Amino acid sequence: MSHDHHGHDHGTAGKRLGLAFGLNVAFTIIELVGAWFTNSTAIAADAVHDLGDSLSLAFAWGMQGLSGSKPTQTYTYGFKRLSLVGALANAIVLLAGGLVVLTEAVPRLWDPGQPDAKGMLALAVLGVVVNGAAVLRVRHGSSLNERVVTWHLLEDVFGWVAVLIASIVMLFADLPVLDPLLSVLITLWVGFNAARHLKRTVDVFLQAVPDGVDVAALREVARRIEGVVDLRHVHVWSQEGEHHVLTGSLVLDCVTLEEAEHIRDEVARALRDDGIEHPTLEVVSSKRAGALEAACAGEED
Repeated sequence: MSHDHHGHDHGTAGKRLGLAFGLNVAFTIIELVGAWFTNSTAIAADAVHDLGDSLSLAFAWGMQGLSGSKPTQTYTYGFKRLSLVGALANAIVLLAGGLVVLTEAVPRLWDPGQPDAKGMLALAVLGVVVNGAAVLRVRHGSSLNERVVTWHLLEDVFGWVAVLIASIVMLFADLPVLDPLLSVLITLWVGFNAARHLKRTVDVFLQAVPDGVDVAALREVARRIEGVVDLRHVHVWSQEGEHHVLTGSLVLDCVTLEEAEHIRDEVARALRDDGIEHPTLEVVSSKRAGALEAACAGEED
């Protein structure tokens, strides 16, 4: 039953990313043409940004579909981590695109030119509508891949709101420097958040303890189960930022094998309730490290 649910999630996620990709590509073309007509570095900067987003969205869309494939003999955990590759590509493209934009926008601070404020205003309104629609489509996604994409699109909405405000100001005041200044500020803000998402993605690749997971609290959850002495050698990581895995040694009082299996299953259920999808627990005796039955038998003798 759970496999069907996950398959449905991946299919829905793929559709959300596909729609976001389509909207982004279409609007990127409009931006590139609009930037040329309006002589706006802010719009040109956002066009470069959106072009990079379109390429990384295409990659994220493909990786999201593959990530739902069933496990194989070689890839026993399945392919969920492929969605991380899309998230990693998104972050890298944004950072690289930001450097390109800065090299073009910074010199314009001293020689801004004269942008077409009315054209900027029209494109800004369209930008808010198109990117806002894309955000509404993907914002319910729960995978790290979708969260990174959602943040990119949300950044675009905020960027276009800023362009909208700047274009209105330039309609009434001769301040052409607002255009390159705005492009620099947007790029720095996008770069900061891209770097933050890149760190989170790398953390998942390095099998860091997931955000929001407290290893000490998980050990306490296990200790509250009757018969459990401790949960040791605990390792927790995430497959792709959403599905968490735990391994550990469950130390029990002297019990029968049947009782040990029951306690282990009870601890596993408690850990799942606490956000661990796949707990793997080794059972050992509190008397000494080794087979539980052998330890108990030795005590009885």
